[in-house]
Amino acid sequence: MSPVLFLLMLFGALCSSGKPMRREEKLKLRNQVVEMFDHAYQNYMDHAYPADELMPLTCRGRVRGLEPSRGDVDDALGKFSLTLIDTLDTLVLLNKTTEFEAAVRRVLSDVRLDNDIVVSVFETNIRVLGGLLGGHSMAVMLKEGRQHMQWYQDELLHMAKDLGLRLLPAFNTSSGLPYPRVNLKHGVMGPETRTGTETDTCTACAGTMILEFAALSRFTGDPVFEEHARRALDFLWEKRQRNSNLVGTTINIHSGEWVRRDSGVGAGIDSYYEYLLKAYVLLGDDEFLQRFNTHYASIMKYISQPPLLLDVHIHKPLLPARTWMDSLLAFFPGLQVLKGDIRPAIETHEMLYQVTKKHNFLPEAFTTDFRVHWAQHPLRPEFAESTYFLYKATGDPYYLEAGRTILDNLNRFARVPCGFAAMKDVRTGSHEDRMDSFFLAEMFKYLFLLFAEAEDLPFDVEDYVFTTEAHLLPLSLSTAPYSSTPTSNRTADEELDDSNFDWTCPNTRLLFPDPAFPRNLREPIRSAVDKSCPRPAPYREPGMGRPPLRAQDFMANNPEHLELLRRMGVSLIHLKDGRVQLVQHATQAVSAVAAEDGVRFMQEMMELSSQQQKEQLPPRAIQIVSHPFFGRVVLTAGPAQFGTDLSKSATGVRGFVTVAEPYSGCSEITNAEYVQGHIALLQRGQCMFAEKARHIQKAGAIGGIVIDDNEGSSSDTAPLFQMAGDGRSTDDVTLPLLFLFHKEGNILLEALKEYREVEVLLSDKARDRGADVQEAEEDCQTEATTPTSCEPVGQSHVSTVQLDEVSPTQEEVSPVAAPQEEKGPIDPRADSAQPKQEERDSAKTKEPEGDTDSSRQSVDELLADWREDLEAFQQMEKDEL
Repeated sequence: MSPVLFLLMLFGALCSSGKPMRREEKLKLRNQVVEMFDHAYQNYMDHAYPADELMPLTCRGRVRGLEPSRGDVDDALGKFSLTLIDTLDTLVLLNKTTEFEAAVRRVLSDVRLDNDIVVSVFETNIRVLGGLLGGHSMAVMLKEGRQHMQWYQDELLHMAKDLGLRLLPAFNTSSGLPYPRVNLKHGVMGPETRTGTETDTCTACAGTMILEFAALSRFTGDPVFEEHARRALDFLWEKRQRNSNLVGTTINIHSGEWVRRDSGVGAGIDSYYEYLLKAYVLLGDDEFLQRFNTHYASIMKYISQPPLLLDVHIHKPLLPARTWMDSLLAFFPGLQVLKGDIRPAIETHEMLYQVTKKHNFLPEAFTTDFRVHWAQHPLRPEFAESTYFLYKATGDPYYLEAGRTILDNLNRFARVPCGFAAMKDVRTGSHEDRMDSFFLAEMFKYLFLLFAEAEDLPFDVEDYVFTTEAHLLPLSLSTAPYSSTPTSNRTADEELDDSNFDWTCPNTRLLFPDPAFPRNLREPIRSAVDKSCPRPAPYREPGMGRPPLRAQDFMANNPEHLELLRRMGVSLIHLKDGRVQLVQHATQAVSAVAAEDGVRFMQEMMELSSQQQKEQLPPRAIQIVSHPFFGRVVLTAGPAQFGTDLSKSATGVRGFVTVAEPYSGCSEITNAEYVQGHIALLQRGQCMFAEKARHIQKAGAIGGIVIDDNEGSSSDTAPLFQMAGDGRSTDDVTLPLLFLFHKEGNILLEALKEYREVEVLLSDKARDRGADVQEAEEDCQTEATTPTSCEPVGQSHVSTVQLDEVSPTQEEVSPVAAPQEEKGPIDPRADSAQPKQEERDSAKTKEPEGDTDSSRQSVDELLADWREDLEAFQQMEKDEL
């Protein structure tokens, strides 16, 4: 949308202000927040503590080293009961003083900080050190009230200092920027630390220390922590790009060179800007405000394209660095409120709200036309944070309704018997077995504050500043002694220009005499999101010439094509999971001309892969709807390029599952009497997907689910893919066929083993679970009633394409065009894959066996949790009435 058109829409909008929410309605929503917090917190304490986090789908704790590694995400876990520490000050804010006192005693008696484990300096600082300091602040406040915590003698502060000293070795660099990771027991130097070799860190990772470290210094009187945090901030400021006054995303901690030169306000940079402004608020140092305002002016000049916030290159800030935004930038409207720049905050928040309403949650990343780029949503609180601050700034009841939307979506789509589960895919409603600690630390704080009245709060939140993890640090720290003189680039006589204080902490009643003004800003943005256009087709360079073999014509089972590939220096490499990749070695081509043809072929193949990925069907959902699940378990499934298109079905396909015999589905089904009228479970391997579909369709099945035979595979770690045909017409296949990775398939097989009769719904996305639960409770039947259907959301799907099934003649391929050997994207035209014999067991026809993990909780306990959850939902329904 052009700026001129946007302004015309902006000033031409005629809207009336929203109706105020009744006090009783706010009270009801506030109580709902407390009930939801209790559900999450109690399940953590019952099923996970003392583990760091709750795994809400399997009702157990996540212990690092005992669960499959999730990569950098696990660096937040340090075997220090992360969720409990992160939740301490939330308990006090929600008036749960007794629970807070018990939680503090647990932390003091159970938590150890000297574990031989490598953790993220950034995450440990904001979650654990911040949690201990926030808990200490609350304990002191309650003790001064002379009703609670009279026994408290600064024990949490002592733990915080112990942890601070364990983080300090990370700052032992020539630049003062901290290493990204530290060993809590051994530091960063020496082989026993298993860290200290990293060279890069993100800007936010290095620049988000000042609040916690300064608070620790001022609480304890030891200036060393604040000095190190200030030194890191000073170095980042010195390394800003002087022309644009922007910072990059990743920096070398030794040389100070920018490793990634893209700049935005989302992931990698976000809380650096936040802490500059909040450091001024907490510590009263004008230099932090000056730096923030310098950065902010550049952000509004280059990155802000209302209502969008798009990354740019720091050296060429007029050039966009990407065409999508990540969900972490949702904090920025809240920071703009603190800055006092309300108008762009309203505009960006409205854009985020419309994206939320379009997809139920903010996708982890979304495009400039508001489609899904990364489909995950780990229950991030940033949008709720900005919603709260905008309500505080404007008093507009519209933001209360936005908060209600957040609550409703959490209960409808994320709530499970053992807590709240992150969304693996907002398009299908499938879950991930994680509930991060920040969900309890931040989400419920901001939602409670949004709906609470002043008399509902145990203290005045205006006396505190929120850290990036929403921990509460008292503003009185600004007067606490700080023995070291802060370094400054200004002369003693130099004062900040008055412009540095413009728009800072304004009186919002003077800014908005007209209560309709915020709504007038929102209306054109709502229209822009609703009327977003599809992305244009990717540009293709003309005049490339026509090589002997075109990528669009290539068939992996054609011997002539394979010979042409060989002549062009293109070879097939088998992958462990059954796929193969195309790799070109120009030196192996029969001639220079053939090598050039090979390069062109590979470029075409990559372009074809990229183009077809944008045309991929979105993932599908397998929802277990029978007793005792009632639609609460949703599994992410890959679609097929043939058979029933579930996106065109309003109700999906519903039926009981049964295991086909043979399990491979590669020959005539021998238990057709059981498969008829059911959804057949099949194992991947030995033949083509389409062949499996034809066999179960002949046996009378109404649908099929193919389960991966690669043990341990999961949609958490592997890209979802579409199942392709077999090189001939598949018009004869009329039933739906979906694919599950091994981990998700085992959940279904376990349910079948446990309950014998398991009914599932195959659909384009999960249906609303609330209606099923209520009706099932009323009917007391063993199966859930038909789910209410949801309108499918139109969006593109971005994922790696893997179209394979084992075949003796056809192979799945992935192209790469490069002088040396590299790996590339998967060929979208490949119909099958043929692994090496030792990598895939071709004799896997054995019946599946469920996982007999001894840590699995008993059925009685699981059913008790479900009954408790059903009762809570029934009570919520009564409240609605």
